[in-house]
Amino acid sequence: MKGLRRAALALLLALAACGEGSDLAVLPPPQEPGPDSIGYFCGMAVTEHRGPKAQAFIAGHAKPLWFSSVRDALAFTMLPGEPRTVIALYVNDMSGAESWAVPQAGRWVIARDALFVAGSRAVGGMGVQEAVPFADRAAADRFRLTHGGEIYRFGEVPERYVLGTDGGLAAAPAAGTGSAEHGTHATD
Repeated sequence: MKGLRRAALALLLALAACGEGSDLAVLPPPQEPGPDSIGYFCGMAVTEHRGPKAQAFIAGHAKPLWFSSVRDALAFTMLPGEPRTVIALYVNDMSGAESWAVPQAGRWVIARDALFVAGSRAVGGMGVQEAVPFADRAAADRFRLTHGGEIYRFGEVPERYVLGTDGGLAAAPAAGTGSAEHGTHATD
């Protein structure tokens, strides 16, 4: 009984610390995309697109904004005029993913904790080069060795890989450069 009281007191203290001016916050848990999960930029169901996805929780909204590709979510954080009240940005963790086409359910990582392989031959949900997220450094290294690119932390992915060098959308890889294909292991 004492343990239960201590746990309840610890919970109350933690909740009290979440008030204004506190750095502590309770993040909403990531959700799994379903048929009603519509991409923020493309307006299409995210489940119809291959590759890793992302979701952003905006202050005051219970449901996340969905992104058909991680590159789109990174663009969202870079573009002027988009909300700056993101309280959580989750990306699919492709570490150990069995399929490029359909990332493993439940494998989400906070974007600021992920490593991104950008500039590889991997093509994401919108048919352009993807910034492939990993929670595990060794998996990111293996992917980079197989598919090319460079490894970056969140906030360090160069705009040229996300927005393109002309400020527009990033271009698809040149013909013949290949891509991470359906059915291959994301960490191969």
